[in-house]
Amino acid sequence: MTTTSTTAHPAVQKVSVLTLAAMVVGSMVGGGIFTLPAQFGGATGVLGALIAWTIAGLGMLMLAFVFQSLALRRPDLDNGIYAYAQAGFGNYAGFNAAWGYWASNVVGNVFFMTFAMASIGAFVPGLGKGDSVLAVLLASAGVWLFHVLIVRGVREAAVINRIVTVAKIVPIGMFIIIVAVAFDADTFGQNLLGDATGSSLFEQVTDTMLVTTFVFLGIEGASVYSRMARRREDIGRATLLGLGSTLALFASVTLVSYGVLPQRDLAAAAEPSMGAVLESVVGGWGSTLIDLGVIVSVLGAYLAWTLLNAEVLYMPARTELMPRVLARANRDGTPVAALIATNISVQAFLLVVLVVDDALDFLLTLDTALTLLPYLLAAAFAVKLAVTGQTYEVDGDRRRRELVVASLAVVYSLFLVYAAGVEYVLLGCIIYAPGVFLYRRARREHGERVFTPAELVACVVLWALACLGVVLIATGVVSV
Repeated sequence: MTTTSTTAHPAVQKVSVLTLAAMVVGSMVGGGIFTLPAQFGGATGVLGALIAWTIAGLGMLMLAFVFQSLALRRPDLDNGIYAYAQAGFGNYAGFNAAWGYWASNVVGNVFFMTFAMASIGAFVPGLGKGDSVLAVLLASAGVWLFHVLIVRGVREAAVINRIVTVAKIVPIGMFIIIVAVAFDADTFGQNLLGDATGSSLFEQVTDTMLVTTFVFLGIEGASVYSRMARRREDIGRATLLGLGSTLALFASVTLVSYGVLPQRDLAAAAEPSMGAVLESVVGGWGSTLIDLGVIVSVLGAYLAWTLLNAEVLYMPARTELMPRVLARANRDGTPVAALIATNISVQAFLLVVLVVDDALDFLLTLDTALTLLPYLLAAAFAVKLAVTGQTYEVDGDRRRRELVVASLAVVYSLFLVYAAGVEYVLLGCIIYAPGVFLYRRARREHGERVFTPAELVACVVLWALACLGVVLIATGVVSV
């Protein structure tokens, strides 16, 4: 394995806007879409679902516009998801954006592997819900198989990801068409307001926000890969193309399901619940088709997220926020050290699957909660640029327009924090806080001051919340 030092910049192979868009779609269309009928059926009816997807679509559109604007206004910032936080709010904020985003992706990859094993379990006995010893062993083998593939070259793996993205859309498209043909207006009408659960419409919509956020994770994929884009404009185009495509898929899967089964049956459907919906229309082969779709989809998403997550460690290491060892890349430009660190972490976290209850639900919620801070900081940086006028020169109309967009993205991100709930905010702090040891090592390696006074205060507050979270969870006051 040939490596370079942190001062040498390996040649990076450029990819087209369609390949960038495929990375975005590949990141977002993972396991989450196959859980949508039951997730929404357990929370709300048609009206609540329409409101939820409208909020999620508009909120994510605002974030997409933010990433598009920042890519054009600050072309000097590569791997934007952390670089925007660093440029706007300092080194410690940038580190936490990178650390939290990386940690969320590790958890997400464990979710993908666990969900894949659960789906393979429909054909292979002994895998259970993806949480058996055999399932963990097979998942571990998969982790290192993907590792070998990616080490052979980022471009090669990216092209494979594009092919997989197309392949996994096929069963989802078949589901939408078949279920739409079987659509029953009376059933849809009975599901309009949902079952009488005692929850207000606002509470029903709030209960769906985390799953809508989970399925949209990856919208920033083109921004993370900005150094691979042929043109800066391709970053924004790929993001918007990916968002539009996936929103249409997610909303369609959710809404057509209300037209074939009562809400209570959707809520009770076993995962992947898309399989139960299709089986009710065409028989047993429907669930088999969806199981196969899950396997292709989540393994494809795993590939996309592993590519992305290695970048998230590699680029901060190049800018002195992570230890310099993580900045090593091979002759093909693959960040091998960051890739090894990522896959070792995924391997270790797979063991958690053996001991937690309802592993898939736990992993989904934790993954989403960890991602909220990087999104919030990126949107806040866009607000800061618009308020201060940096990069805008005399373009007053555009500045005001982008200030509104960025402000809406901030509001949406804060709403997601509220929707996550106190328990997962505290759990997120528990995971964020220990990152300071890695940050301290990186700063000292380069002879830099560790904290400014404001950053020290932020670190103390973060650790206080983490300690509070440990106490509340350990005593059972807060459950996760």
